[in-house]
Amino acid sequence: MSDNSLPLVISAPEPRTLELIFTPPSLARLRAGYRIVETTDSGIAALPDETLAGACYIIGQPPISGELLARMQSLRCIFNVETNLINNMPYETLFERGIHVVTTGAVFAEPVAELGLALAINLARGIVDADLAFREGKELWGGDGNRTARLISGADVGIIGFGDLGKALNRLLSGFRTRTRVFDPWLPPSMLIEHGVEPASLDEVLSGSDFVFVVASVTSENQGFLGADAFAKMRKGAAFILLSRAGVVDFEALMEAVRSKHIVAASDVFPEEPLGLDHPVRALPGFLRSAHRAGALDVAFKRMGDMVLEDMDLMDRGLPPIRCKRAERETVSRMRSKPVDRN
Repeated sequence: MSDNSLPLVISAPEPRTLELIFTPPSLARLRAGYRIVETTDSGIAALPDETLAGACYIIGQPPISGELLARMQSLRCIFNVETNLINNMPYETLFERGIHVVTTGAVFAEPVAELGLALAINLARGIVDADLAFREGKELWGGDGNRTARLISGADVGIIGFGDLGKALNRLLSGFRTRTRVFDPWLPPSMLIEHGVEPASLDEVLSGSDFVFVVASVTSENQGFLGADAFAKMRKGAAFILLSRAGVVDFEALMEAVRSKHIVAASDVFPEEPLGLDHPVRALPGFLRSAHRAGALDVAFKRMGDMVLEDMDLMDRGLPPIRCKRAERETVSRMRSKPVDRN
């Protein structure tokens, strides 16, 4: 097969790179099986008409106008490898033309779930605080160091949101014999029951849980929906673990709930990222902090490339993508997550 007969791919994966999301063998396969045109988000519109007209796939999530999309007559799929579906392209037109928009976000489910479980265990057993006290020669031995400790095993657990991350977290929790209630208004109760969890209202999850994990995406309907009233409904001393996006909580109210010692909390995400050095959460006792690092493992990034290659192979044979998660017509316009600002 000559180079000109290979499917054409526009590569604009920033903030990722091809070297980040593909292993060397997988990247070699990509370059051997496709013509790759590498550019930037802002550079796509300046590509020659011939390149745009022949492009079958886009690896990335660049802004695409209706006019630019009209020049892409061969486009089959956009592979969003940043994983946040943002409102920067004409989704309705994409759907009307049968062009798939897919995300590789599922690769982060297991890494984030593992860190979320670690945060919960730390809140239950005070591991970080005990280590810091030990370093200062102020450690408490035996039972004296466990006055507020508790078990996750057999605990009441609530999960808010039950997508890929919620399911991965539930698999990890199954070994702890927890009673797990889930609130997810986008899923039918039977699907939750099939996963061995109890469908529940938001109030039931908040008031009936020793540990509450928040793994819901930010949408146009749920921004800031977990506020002071929600935290007041939680059991005194319960643990609140935020893993998805800070936009779903009133962060000031969350800090106040921790400051008043009504609950303890942990978060891998924050209202602004990177967080200002003077932000009060940095010095808040009872609040465990992680710098949006839960999913950022090299093994997760490399799985992205494998997923992209497998779905491209399927579409090359006239089949739909299976490995990546497809954006849905009814929900994609509601998504409000945004990438971390690293500038």
